[in-house]
Amino acid sequence: MKKKLVVIGATDFQNQLILKAHSKGYETHVFAWQCGDVGERTADYFYPISIVEKEQILEICQRIQPTGVISIASDLASITVNYIAERLGLVGNGMISAMRTTNKHLMRQAFEATGVPSPKSRQILSIDEIDLSGFSFPLIVKPTDRSGSRGIFKVEEPSQLENAVRRAQKESFEKKVLVEEFAPGNEFSIEYISHQGIHHFLAITKKYTTEAPNFIETGHMEPASLSQEIIRQIKTDVPKALDSLGICFGASHTELKIDSKGCIKFIEIGGRMGGDCIGSDLVYLSTGCDFVDMVIDVACENAPSLARKRDPGYAMVRFIFNQEDLRILEWMKLNFLETIYRISNIQPMDSRSIEDSSSRYGYYIITTKDRAQMETIANKING
Repeated sequence: MKKKLVVIGATDFQNQLILKAHSKGYETHVFAWQCGDVGERTADYFYPISIVEKEQILEICQRIQPTGVISIASDLASITVNYIAERLGLVGNGMISAMRTTNKHLMRQAFEATGVPSPKSRQILSIDEIDLSGFSFPLIVKPTDRSGSRGIFKVEEPSQLENAVRRAQKESFEKKVLVEEFAPGNEFSIEYISHQGIHHFLAITKKYTTEAPNFIETGHMEPASLSQEIIRQIKTDVPKALDSLGICFGASHTELKIDSKGCIKFIEIGGRMGGDCIGSDLVYLSTGCDFVDMVIDVACENAPSLARKRDPGYAMVRFIFNQEDLRILEWMKLNFLETIYRISNIQPMDSRSIEDSSSRYGYYIITTKDRAQMETIANKING
């Protein structure tokens, strides 16, 4: 009988998972709100059910009896994945871990309890109870339960705070807001795969973002250029942080900042792959290790293979925000066509402003074995 894999989500990012599952001989059962995403067409079986309808999905999964349940890059999907896995006795991290990795306030409480360094923060339930005595500006205001840069604002002075809290609260599902002191420095993400509580380092990703107040990701590059001392510290600190959140199985995506003195502050950790093609593509292109393959294996009760399946190199994803980005893409086609790995479907541009990751127009991925060439491209693309 063919092995069955349940995939929560059908976006372009999830499609890389669906295609890999097919190559490994799995029959894919994909659940998502029907809106024309590519995974609706590539799945063996597609169910037009929102990823947040976990009880309804569970009922169908009880009939399917899958070998594993999985998703790549969505916090909302991660909750449903762990819910299904817990109730069907499949591999997962459980609902306590799922809540800690998808709610920023619960995450900070876990960090504080275990000594993981992170910015000072406070949860705000309503405008009337804003009390930030002892906090220093600037501050970051964000929903407790959203990802993809949704509802994030940098606040430079007290007069901006109320409006930022209202806007972040509007984006929050639970209508709660986290206010934290701004952590200076450059931002990186750390990709790990875990199996039976053992954490395996894969890659460090450099993040590029827009300026304040929203800090929307414009691109990512691997490998990040950091000193061996900082890398050793990261490899020491991240497993402790994963343990604090109860992550024992599968992918994790740790976002942290490193200041000019080498001080590390943990911003947040997702108990799932990084989005924005980090987990689905960049790790494989930069390290030669097949992260997607590992995630499927772990979800289906197998140890992940850390063997390289290609020579390591350099990889970058760049997102499309405006006409200038399209012009740079055309420049890339003329000058570095051989480095272009994939170009997504690019949506027609309109007059809307890009306020979070979901509203970007598309992306392209580049890869090369030559460091100098990547640096040339990165300087052009990222200014």
